[in-house]
Amino acid sequence: MLAAPYRRFHLRGLITVWMMALTLIVVDGAYGQTAESADPVQAPSIALSHDGAQDKRIAARIDEIFGALGGLDQVEVSVTEGVVTLSGQVNAIADEQRALALAGQIEGVVETINKLDVNQALGARINATWDQLAVLVERGIGALPLIVTAGVVVVAFFFLSRWVGRQQTLFRRLIRNPFVATLAAQFAQLGVLVLGLVLALVLLDATAIIGTLLGAAGILGLALGFAVKDTVENYISSLLLSLRNPFEMNDLVNVDGHEGTVARMTTRATVLISADGNHIRIPNAAVFKAVITNYTRHPERRFSFEIGVDTDLDLLEAQSVALTTLEAMKGVLDDPAPMVVVEAIGDSNVVLGVFGWVDQREYSFVKVRSEAIRNVKQAFDDADIVMPEPIYKLRLVNADAATALTTSTAAAERPAPETPAPPSRPANKRSDMQDVTADRTIESRVEADARRHEEENLLDPAAPAEL
Repeated sequence: MLAAPYRRFHLRGLITVWMMALTLIVVDGAYGQTAESADPVQAPSIALSHDGAQDKRIAARIDEIFGALGGLDQVEVSVTEGVVTLSGQVNAIADEQRALALAGQIEGVVETINKLDVNQALGARINATWDQLAVLVERGIGALPLIVTAGVVVVAFFFLSRWVGRQQTLFRRLIRNPFVATLAAQFAQLGVLVLGLVLALVLLDATAIIGTLLGAAGILGLALGFAVKDTVENYISSLLLSLRNPFEMNDLVNVDGHEGTVARMTTRATVLISADGNHIRIPNAAVFKAVITNYTRHPERRFSFEIGVDTDLDLLEAQSVALTTLEAMKGVLDDPAPMVVVEAIGDSNVVLGVFGWVDQREYSFVKVRSEAIRNVKQAFDDADIVMPEPIYKLRLVNADAATALTTSTAAAERPAPETPAPPSRPANKRSDMQDVTADRTIESRVEADARRHEEENLLDPAAPAEL
């Protein structure tokens, strides 16, 4: 259900990692003794009795030690006044460093002069490499029972980790959020696998490799964190959003000016479907930090609009007509009750504010508001409540224009011939109302989109909603 970086480990990759770790263990054991002997701090001093032939005894003691060690039998030693000079050839740089360290440990040695040459002949290098390889093979054969046992432990814990990762039902019983439950299952799977690797390394007495692996993993994690910062930020935001649950599928929301119905939320982005049917994909990091308006979280939603009436009218009567119209409408709730208030006094009218509540589970918010505007206007027309147009006063300073205006005004003031009154309009009835049922078009598009896309959806209808 999660992205590719969190998929299960494959057996082939596990075996490869295990073989690399095993090689490091064998190589570390082959060179461990050499590194320990080359440490001048840990090695004990070699005692030497003092007499008149001290230089000869120092040279003889060094020759004895070099003869007992492989690879240093060709080193020539000369001592003068406690100053040891080493010359000849050695097969490797490690042998050179070991010879200098051993000579410096002899009691009475004042200084060690290095005149050794590392043998670069092809035959000598091949022989040295073959000797080291033989040591590695011998150590590997000796450690074969431990290696097999450690491998069995790793394989057993690998299959155990896979079994733990499949227990989605158990984790979902403990954690209601499906995304967090799946994440916990994968962390548990990884923890079991790491425990198996640690036990195998402890069995092989190679715990020093654990620190090396942890250091490499830390450096790799830091580099990947900088490289995929936005991806990690979106992933963490999706985790926090799934815990907060500020919206669900089919919720109408507004996210920083982007309005639409929630289709799904993935580990990277939240997808909305706008009223025009367009897909709006918003990164989860932006959603987490944005101001979110959820129009669906509470089913009751209030609509409002303004309407202007003549300043000479009785405002209480106009308010009563509008209020009675809203109360008789289908789709307008009785509780909370509708309301009509005086908003402002304009230049040529008084502005009334009309408010009503709609249950979005049964009725369309947009349709009910539209019907409310139409019915209030119709009721005002039936009650002869004038909704005046703006009046503008013009002042003319030209005399001829003023005379013409006076003449046209006098003509306009003459009584006009009587015209028959228009037929009275029928009273507003509920049967005249248009359809105000809830519009499920976008919801059906969301369901179709969910069936069409196989991308994960982190929204859980059963999760507790954030208020």
